[in-house]
Amino acid sequence: MQPNDHSLFAKAGIPRQLTWGYLGILIFMMGDGMEQGWLSPYLIEQGMNITQTASLFTAYGVTIAISSWFSGVLAESYGPKKTMAMGLLLYLAGTIGFVGYGMANLDFPVMLLTYALRGFGYPLFAYSFLVWISYATPKEMLGRAVGWFWFVFTGGLNVLGAFYSSWAIKELGHINALWSSVFWVLIGALFALVFNKTKFESGYTTPESKMKELLKGFTIMKEEPKVLLGGIVRIINTTAQFAFPVFLPTYMALHGFSTTEWLYIWGTIFTSNIIFNLIFGFVGDRLGWRKTIMWFGGVGCALTTLFLYYIPQFSAGNYWLIMFAGILWGACLAGYVPLSALVPSLVNKDKGAAMAVLNLGAGLAVFVGPAIVGLFIGIAGNEGVIWILASLYLLSAVLTKFITLPDNRKSARHAAYEGLPVVSEKPVL
Repeated sequence: MQPNDHSLFAKAGIPRQLTWGYLGILIFMMGDGMEQGWLSPYLIEQGMNITQTASLFTAYGVTIAISSWFSGVLAESYGPKKTMAMGLLLYLAGTIGFVGYGMANLDFPVMLLTYALRGFGYPLFAYSFLVWISYATPKEMLGRAVGWFWFVFTGGLNVLGAFYSSWAIKELGHINALWSSVFWVLIGALFALVFNKTKFESGYTTPESKMKELLKGFTIMKEEPKVLLGGIVRIINTTAQFAFPVFLPTYMALHGFSTTEWLYIWGTIFTSNIIFNLIFGFVGDRLGWRKTIMWFGGVGCALTTLFLYYIPQFSAGNYWLIMFAGILWGACLAGYVPLSALVPSLVNKDKGAAMAVLNLGAGLAVFVGPAIVGLFIGIAGNEGVIWILASLYLLSAVLTKFITLPDNRKSARHAAYEGLPVVSEKPVL
C-alpha cells in the first residue's frame, strides 16, 4: 500500500493487503488466551497452591520471552509466514501435551514442561506479523496500524478469549474448553497464512546476512540505547496484565466474586482496552507518541492499578464500581500503544531488530508478572504486590521521557507538519 492510497483501509490505518492477517491474529489469540482468566483458580481448586500456579505461569513466561525475542529477527530473516507456521506447530504440540497428559493427571512436572513449550507458540505467530506491519505500512500511519494490531491481539487474547471461556467452561467443562482452543487457532492460521497472499522480502537472503540480522537483535541495544529503554518500558507495560490473573481472582473472591463474575470483569477490562488501542493510535499520531505513553500509559496505569485493589475494600465489593475501575485501567493500558511506533522509528534500518527488543519486552512481561507475585506475595501480601506494580508504571513514565525521536519531533506525522525530514522506507510487499 502506497502513502497516497485513499481507500477506507488507508484512512482507518489498516494496511489493506494484510487485512486477512489481522483477522487471523484475532481468532488465533482468542484460542490462545481462553484459559488466562481462570486457570490459576481452577488449579488451586484442584489442590495446587498459588506458588505452584505462579511457577507454571513463570515457566510459560520464560519461553514466551525467548520466543518473543527471536520473533522479530526470525520474521525479518526467514519471512513472517514461515515463522508464524513454526509458532503454530509449537503451540499445537504444547497444547496436546499440557491438556492431554499434564492436566488429565494433574502431573505438575509434565504441566510445567508442556505449558512452557506452548509458550513458544503465540509470540512467533503474532509478533512476526507485527514486523510485517512495520514493513508494509507508511510511517505517517504506523501508529494507527499498530493500534489495530493491538486491537485484534488483545481483542482475541483478553476479550473474546475471556467471554468465550466463561461460556465454554460451563457448557463443555474445563478440559474440553481447553481442547476447543485447537479449533480456534487453526481457523486463525487459515486466515493469516493461507488467505493472506501478501509477499514479504527483507533483503536478508544469504546465511551470513541472516546470522548477522539475528545478532542485530542483541547489538542494536548498544548501538541505540533508547531502543533498550523502549524494551524496559514494554516489559512494564503488561507486567500487571500477567500478574493480575495469578492473584486477583482469589483476591476478588474474598470480596464475594465468583470465577464467572471475575471473567466478565476481565473481559470488559479488555473490551475497554481494545477500543482505546485504536483511540490512542490516533492520539499518539497527533499529540505525540512519547507524551501519550508517559501520561496516559505510565501515570494512568499507576493510579488505576491502585483503584483495582482499594475499591473492592472501600465499596464493600460493589460490582459496578470495580467494573468501572477495570475499564479505566484497560483504557490507560492502551496508552502504551504508540511504543510500537516510537521504537522502530528510532532507527533508519534494522527495524526487525528494534521490534525484537520490543517483542522481548512483551514476552518478559509474561515472566516478570507471575514472578513478582511468586516472590513477593508471601512477604508483602496482595497490597504489597499492587504497590510494586503501580511503582513500576511510574518508573516507565520517567524512562519514556528519555526516548526521544531524531530532531526531537513528537511523531512521524509531526515531522511532516513541521517540515522535518521523514525517514521512510518503501514498503516491501
